[in-house]
Amino acid sequence: MRTALLDVNVVLDVLLNRQPHVIGSAAVWAAAERGKLKALVAAHGVTTIHYLLRRQLGTLRARKALAALLLVFGIAAVDEAAIREALELPSGDFEDAVAAAAARKANCDLIVTRDPKGFRGSRVRVLTPEALVEVLRVAAGE
Repeated sequence: MRTALLDVNVVLDVLLNRQPHVIGSAAVWAAAERGKLKALVAAHGVTTIHYLLRRQLGTLRARKALAALLLVFGIAAVDEAAIREALELPSGDFEDAVAAAAARKANCDLIVTRDPKGFRGSRVRVLTPEALVEVLRVAAGE
Protein backbone atom coordinates (compact mmCIF):
# COMPACT_ATOMS: atom_id res chain seq x y z
CA MET A 1 0.00 0.00 0.00
CA ARG A 2 1.25 3.46 -0.84
CA THR A 3 1.72 6.10 1.81
CA ALA A 4 0.94 9.68 0.85
CA LEU A 5 1.26 12.96 2.66
CA LEU A 6 -1.63 15.23 1.73
CA ASP A 7 -0.94 18.92 1.46
CA VAL A 8 -3.11 21.32 3.42
CA ASN A 9 -4.84 22.51 0.24
CA VAL A 10 -6.09 18.99 -0.56
CA VAL A 11 -7.51 18.50 2.93
CA LEU A 12 -9.18 21.92 2.92
CA ASP A 13 -10.73 21.23 -0.50
CA VAL A 14 -12.72 18.43 1.13
CA LEU A 15 -13.46 20.00 4.50
CA LEU A 16 -14.59 23.30 2.96
CA ASN A 17 -16.13 21.80 -0.20
CA ARG A 18 -13.98 24.03 -2.40
CA GLN A 19 -15.22 23.73 -5.96
CA PRO A 20 -14.08 22.44 -8.39
CA HIS A 21 -11.08 21.04 -6.49
CA VAL A 22 -13.14 18.97 -4.07
CA ILE A 23 -13.76 16.31 -6.73
CA GLY A 24 -10.17 15.06 -7.02
CA SER A 25 -9.34 15.73 -3.39
CA ALA A 26 -12.43 13.87 -2.15
CA ALA A 27 -11.49 10.89 -4.33
CA VAL A 28 -8.10 10.76 -2.61
CA TRP A 29 -9.74 11.05 0.83
CA ALA A 30 -12.14 8.24 -0.12
CA ALA A 31 -9.23 6.03 -1.21
CA ALA A 32 -7.71 6.52 2.24
CA GLU A 33 -11.02 5.67 3.91
CA ARG A 34 -11.29 2.48 1.85
CA GLY A 35 -7.74 1.42 2.79
CA LYS A 36 -6.36 1.84 -0.73
CA LEU A 37 -3.90 4.44 0.53
CA LYS A 38 -2.30 5.27 3.85
CA ALA A 39 -2.71 9.04 4.19
CA LEU A 40 -0.83 11.45 6.43
CA VAL A 41 -0.91 15.16 7.14
CA ALA A 42 2.19 17.01 8.33
CA ALA A 43 1.91 17.95 12.00
CA HIS A 44 2.41 21.65 11.36
CA GLY A 45 -0.38 21.56 8.76
CA VAL A 46 -2.95 20.54 11.37
CA THR A 47 -2.72 23.93 13.07
CA THR A 48 -3.09 25.71 9.73
CA ILE A 49 -6.12 23.59 8.88
CA HIS A 50 -7.71 24.36 12.25
CA TYR A 51 -7.04 28.07 11.92
CA LEU A 52 -8.64 28.28 8.46
CA LEU A 53 -11.58 26.06 9.41
CA ARG A 54 -12.24 28.06 12.57
CA ARG A 55 -12.35 31.30 10.58
CA GLN A 56 -14.94 29.89 8.18
CA LEU A 57 -16.88 27.40 10.31
CA GLY A 58 -16.39 28.45 13.93
CA THR A 59 -14.50 26.73 16.72
CA LEU A 60 -16.87 23.83 17.39
CA ARG A 61 -17.22 22.79 13.74
CA ALA A 62 -13.47 23.19 13.20
CA ARG A 63 -12.73 20.84 16.09
CA LYS A 64 -15.27 18.31 14.82
CA ALA A 65 -13.70 18.46 11.36
CA LEU A 66 -10.25 17.81 12.83
CA ALA A 67 -11.61 14.87 14.82
CA ALA A 68 -13.03 13.45 11.56
CA LEU A 69 -9.68 14.03 9.86
CA LEU A 70 -7.88 12.04 12.56
CA LEU A 71 -10.17 9.06 11.97
CA VAL A 72 -8.72 8.71 8.47
CA PHE A 73 -5.28 10.35 8.48
CA GLY A 74 -2.10 9.79 10.42
CA ILE A 75 0.23 12.61 11.36
CA ALA A 76 3.74 13.00 9.95
CA ALA A 77 6.07 14.36 12.62
CA VAL A 78 7.83 17.67 12.25
CA ASP A 79 10.95 17.95 14.36
CA GLU A 80 14.23 19.82 14.30
CA ALA A 81 15.69 17.47 11.69
CA ALA A 82 12.72 18.09 9.37
CA ILE A 83 13.08 21.86 9.78
CA ARG A 84 16.81 21.67 9.02
CA GLU A 85 16.14 19.52 5.95
CA ALA A 86 13.47 21.95 4.77
CA LEU A 87 15.95 24.81 4.99
CA GLU A 88 18.13 22.98 2.45
CA LEU A 89 15.35 22.46 -0.12
CA PRO A 90 15.14 24.91 -3.04
CA SER A 91 11.40 25.43 -2.59
CA GLY A 92 10.20 29.02 -2.42
CA ASP A 93 7.47 27.97 0.02
CA PHE A 94 8.94 27.06 3.41
CA GLU A 95 5.70 25.52 4.70
CA ASP A 96 5.71 23.14 1.72
CA ALA A 97 9.42 22.42 2.22
CA VAL A 98 8.68 21.41 5.83
CA ALA A 99 5.86 19.17 4.60
CA ALA A 100 8.22 17.59 2.04
CA ALA A 101 10.80 16.90 4.75
CA ALA A 102 8.12 15.44 7.02
CA ALA A 103 6.94 13.21 4.15
CA ARG A 104 10.46 11.91 3.55
CA LYS A 105 11.01 11.26 7.27
CA ALA A 106 7.69 9.38 7.41
CA ASN A 107 8.77 7.21 4.44
CA CYS A 108 5.95 8.47 2.23
CA ASP A 109 5.87 7.34 -1.37
CA LEU A 110 4.01 10.44 -2.51
CA ILE A 111 3.01 13.98 -1.69
CA VAL A 112 -0.44 14.95 -2.96
CA THR A 113 -0.97 18.64 -3.67
CA ARG A 114 -2.64 21.04 -6.04
CA ASP A 115 0.57 23.10 -5.98
CA PRO A 116 3.43 20.88 -7.20
CA LYS A 117 5.67 23.94 -7.72
CA GLY A 118 5.64 24.53 -3.96
CA PHE A 119 7.41 21.20 -3.51
CA ARG A 120 10.32 21.91 -5.83
CA GLY A 121 13.32 19.88 -4.73
CA SER A 122 11.27 17.36 -2.77
CA ARG A 123 12.88 13.96 -2.43
CA VAL A 124 9.38 12.46 -2.43
CA ARG A 125 7.38 12.14 -5.65
CA VAL A 126 4.70 14.83 -6.00
CA LEU A 127 1.32 14.24 -7.66
CA THR A 128 -1.90 16.19 -8.01
CA PRO A 129 -5.03 14.57 -6.55
CA GLU A 130 -6.26 13.75 -10.07
CA ALA A 131 -2.96 12.10 -11.00
CA LEU A 132 -3.03 9.97 -7.85
CA VAL A 133 -6.61 8.89 -8.53
CA GLU A 134 -5.46 7.72 -11.97
CA VAL A 135 -2.46 5.86 -10.51
CA LEU A 136 -4.74 4.09 -8.01
CA ARG A 137 -7.25 3.27 -10.75
CA VAL A 138 -4.55 1.70 -12.94
CA ALA A 139 -3.07 -0.19 -9.98
CA ALA A 140 -6.52 -1.64 -9.23
CA GLY A 141 -6.82 -2.79 -12.84
CA GLU A 142 -9.84 -0.62 -13.57
